[in-house]
Amino acid sequence: MTVLVLQKASVPVQEPKALIKSDKIHPWSLAVTEDGKKQKSQGLEIHDVLMIFISLNVNGLRAALCKGMADFFAASQPDFILLQEIKVDVPMDLALPEYSSEWNFSGQSGYAGTAILFKRKPLKVKQDFYDTNFNGEGRLITLEYPSFFVVNVYVPNSQGPLKRWYYRLDWDSALLDHLSHLCLQKPVLVGGDFNVAHHDRDIYPENTKNIEKQPGFREEERGAFDALLELGFIDTFRFLRADEGGAYTWWSGKYENRRNNRGRRIDYFLVSKSLETKIQESSIFSNVTISDHAPIKLMIEL
Repeated sequence: MTVLVLQKASVPVQEPKALIKSDKIHPWSLAVTEDGKKQKSQGLEIHDVLMIFISLNVNGLRAALCKGMADFFAASQPDFILLQEIKVDVPMDLALPEYSSEWNFSGQSGYAGTAILFKRKPLKVKQDFYDTNFNGEGRLITLEYPSFFVVNVYVPNSQGPLKRWYYRLDWDSALLDHLSHLCLQKPVLVGGDFNVAHHDRDIYPENTKNIEKQPGFREEERGAFDALLELGFIDTFRFLRADEGGAYTWWSGKYENRRNNRGRRIDYFLVSKSLETKIQESSIFSNVTISDHAPIKLMIEL
């Protein structure tokens, strides 16, 4: 297998506000034995330990590496890293040796694709849906662990030809079916780029005028997101910050939109309602400029 190696650049890591620190040991870190010696926990299942997830639409993995992505994650040390829109067709050396990874390529050079990095080997890995009509663009990876699922998702953008709009709606339905199946088994954590601003407060105020007809804010797309919440998922950011405005995860490159914070919140971490009391923090690294998207962070006890 060919592995590409790029030299990384340095980027300062800025923590999101209200970051909660914890000294809890997570299940695959070092455990202390009776004689005081540290040893590997050998995959023991330990519940209610703080775990960190970070998701980022990199808008091209090669570019993100050149902008310091590896340094950012090395300093942040999340347990899981969810990447979308990687735009590569072979695995790359991300200079993060403590992680293992799974990749789902689009089959089209320079287009879409997802990857997920993790410190603990999952029980199972599933790429894409069981319905093959919606596969081939590398938009979904599911990891199964003994007590939960982790799903990395990159929902299609509905702009472009009309047939792409219908594809998006069908893809949303396929995602709902997939998550419904998982929820019957154990709690689910879903992160990634959903390509929809759910409410008016998730898009900058000046852009709400006549926004209903724009991709990513159409009634049907928002309705599909509603369906996920009705299934039993919680938008972790809104769970903790119900009315906060000016919190966005993506900015167009035009008209200095990022500098002026004219953006949209289209990246999310959703979790099963059964995990509601376990959510510790859900934040946005709005000042980290690796991509036109900001990394988002979830801290949760699992």
